[in-house]
Amino acid sequence: MTSRFFARFAVFAAGLLMSLSVAAAGGSATESAGNDLSDQASLQRGAQLYMNNCSGCHSLKYMRYSRMAEDLGLTEQEVMDYLNFTGAKFGEPILVSMPHDPATKWFGKMPPDLSLISRVRGSDWIYTYLKSFYLDETRPMGWNNTVFPNASMPNPLWQLQGLQHAEFGEPDEIGERHVESLKITRAGTQTSLQFDQTARDITNFLQYVGEPAALKRQKMGVWVILFLVALTFLAFLLKQEYWKDVH
Repeated sequence: MTSRFFARFAVFAAGLLMSLSVAAAGGSATESAGNDLSDQASLQRGAQLYMNNCSGCHSLKYMRYSRMAEDLGLTEQEVMDYLNFTGAKFGEPILVSMPHDPATKWFGKMPPDLSLISRVRGSDWIYTYLKSFYLDETRPMGWNNTVFPNASMPNPLWQLQGLQHAEFGEPDEIGERHVESLKITRAGTQTSLQFDQTARDITNFLQYVGEPAALKRQKMGVWVILFLVALTFLAFLLKQEYWKDVH
């Protein structure tokens, strides 16, 4: 029994170390997103930014327009007029209108669905990824990313962020040069602080999409705590009543 336990633990530890090494090799350190699911205005901005800049390629197949409207405090008219670009019905999931075969030809494969990206990668990863695109003429799309090297997509937010170039360090022992920093060489329509908020809003929205129930769970948590406080007070009064004659 003991040997079987240690064998399973060894397999688990090896897998964990392998996952960490792969994650470390996959890109640079991430920044803290600092997003807040209780900020409804941020979620609404994130939904608008996502639908305008990302939904052409990336679906959210586990999210329905009607659920998004309910959770984000939007009306059906607002969602259908400003967030629905495929002609889908209000109760249908958020899919892309881009055909599969042309998408595979353009990008090498169909762009992935992002419904669960925050649960797979984490909010900090998404936030840093959105900020880490840079021009790279060696890539087919003309772009690269320090967090996800050789990403097969251009920067969807370049007009807001501006054009960013990489500054490389000295070659290492095998002759590879690594990105040391990123620098905006042509300003976009937003300042650095404004774009940070844009990336944070999209990250916030994708975190919500990954677990919509988290919004209601946070609201219910307050009432649960109040109930427990009230229950504790009643239990204290009951204890006082039982023990008053003993003293």
